Formats: sequence, C-alpha cells, structure tokens
Amino acid sequence: MYHPDYTIKKEPYILGIESSCDETAAAVIRGRTLLSSEIISSASEQAKFGGVVPEIASRAHTEVVSEVVLRALKSADITADRLDAVAVTYGAGLLGALLVGLSFAKGLTYSLNIPLIGVSHIRGHLAAAYLVDSELKPPFMTLLASGGHTAILLTESYSSFRFLGGTCDDAVGEAFDKVARVLGLEYPGGANVERLAREGAQTVRLPSALVKNSAHMQFSYSGIKTAVINAVHNAEQRGEKLNPADIACSFQHAAIDPLVKKTVECAKAASVGVVTAGGGVIANGYLRDTLVSACRKANIRCVLPEKCFCTDNAAMIAAEGLIRYLAEDFSDLSLNASARVALV
Repeated sequence: MYHPDYTIKKEPYILGIESSCDETAAAVIRGRTLLSSEIISSASEQAKFGGVVPEIASRAHTEVVSEVVLRALKSADITADRLDAVAVTYGAGLLGALLVGLSFAKGLTYSLNIPLIGVSHIRGHLAAAYLVDSELKPPFMTLLASGGHTAILLTESYSSFRFLGGTCDDAVGEAFDKVARVLGLEYPGGANVERLAREGAQTVRLPSALVKNSAHMQFSYSGIKTAVINAVHNAEQRGEKLNPADIACSFQHAAIDPLVKKTVECAKAASVGVVTAGGGVIANGYLRDTLVSACRKANIRCVLPEKCFCTDNAAMIAAEGLIRYLAEDFSDLSLNASARVALV
C-alpha cells in the first residue's frame, strides 16, 4: 500500500527485524550494503528442553527486542529518525514469537511515519544471496533448504519464482533434527549431525532422497529418517552397535547429494549461469563444498550467503525488504502474523 507522504529513495536505510523462532535479530542496510547485524539467541535456554518451547521463545523476544534493535542502530552508526522503512518477518514461524517483532515494528514505523514492510521468512532466505553480491540479478537457480522447506526454484525476477521440484513430505532440515535425536545429539541437531559426520564414513546403506520414477522432481526425507531409525534398531536387536559417525555421514550424503545434483542439472537445463541458495541447511559445510564443486565443474557461478546469513537473521529480512521497498510494496498496520505462508 503506497502512502503519498513516503519519499522513495534509491539507497534507503532499512531496518530488518526477525523473531520467528528462537533468534531475536535486527539489522540495518543502506541499499545493498549491510551496515549491521545483531542477534540475541535463546537457543541455550531451549537446549535444556531438547527443542524450542514457544512460550519461552516469545518471552525471550519480548525481553530483548528493544535491545537488539538499539544495538543494530548503534553498530550502523545511525539514529532511528534516519530510517526509511522497517522490514519485519510476519510469517512463517511461531505465532507468539512473530507477534513480538511485528508489534515492535508497527509501533516504530507509526512513530516515525515510515513504511512497514511485512516479509515472508522464506523470501528472506531467498534474498540472502543479494547480501553477498551487489551485482547479482535474476534469472538464476535457487536451492531452498531449511527446517521447514526444501525446494529448487528458478528465480525469474526479484519477485517471481518458478517451482521446479521439492520435498513431498519432511523438509531436509527437519530430517537432520530427527536423525540427531535418534543419535542422541543435543539441540540444535543439524549442526551436530554435520560435526559428527566429519568423523565417519559412508558405510550405512540408506535410500536416496530423490524419489525415483516420479512424474515430477520430488524428494522424500521421511523415508531416510525411517531408514536411519530401522538401521539403529535392527543393529541393536542383533546385539551390534553401529558407529554413530558413520550413520551421520551416510545420512548426510543421502540427504544432500541428490539436492546438489538436481539443482545443477536444473540450472543447465534452464540455461542460467548462476546458482544461489538459502535456508538454514545451506550453512552445512558439506553441502556448501559439494554445491560449489558441482557448479565449478558445470561452469556455473555459485553465490552462497555467508553461514551466519543462512540461519535465522535480520539481514536477509532487510534484503527482501529492500526489494519490496523499491517496488513500493508496503504493508498496512493491520498486518497480522501467520504461522504458515506460501512457499513463494
């Protein structure tokens, strides 16, 4: 919604706010230049319970949202009255957590008479690549891999995406967390599976994540998760014990290799010369190395966000906010939080 009092600038100062789960984050950008990125996490508190407790997360956001915004402004060396817009995650995520950040953003934009920009958390992950390369422009192929989503998308423009394939059940990040629990690893599971996998070898037979003989390109992570559980239980029944590091390594290969292979194949088929990626799983070192190597062999440029901008952060929200700001795609103060949002 366009407000006639808003003056649109080519390189605006945009504050991003993210509070969808257990990270309270704020960042400031000017144009595509990142000026600051601050995060206060409640992950250590959540780890006591083996995962995120929504009520604890919401309370933590309430206690620190003002502080993290002030930190971001101070690090960027600007005052709030120089902001041109505030971009904030409105979904997907934990409703209570989302409402904390959204309510704070509404109050700030109202007091400063600047635009409010509601941002999909998923779009934020897709926009993180713009923080790496100031000259990056669509079209390019994007791999989305997170705790809630797994998809290969052709980014046709800054706001248009074509879905080419994705998971038909669990997301790859969710599978990492489930396997971590089976192996007795602490929260956050994905990072701990990666660490353990470095010590192991690909010796446990597991199904590939790619669904064979499907009319559409589909991935399935429920089956891999079940295969890991069965492998562990069957070994226990035989009085044997599998090496947890070998299980982690074998799972990582089965989960990630097909994603990388198909992403590069899609880029070649679409004749695009750039591959990007976004989502928490893109922080996985094996995935990053494998994707970079596969792109190099295919003579395709690979643009990956820094690891800190793959997991939940506000810089990616600000990056997507810039796209919507320049399109004058603003949100009304009646914007509500949503636990689920459309993929793209």
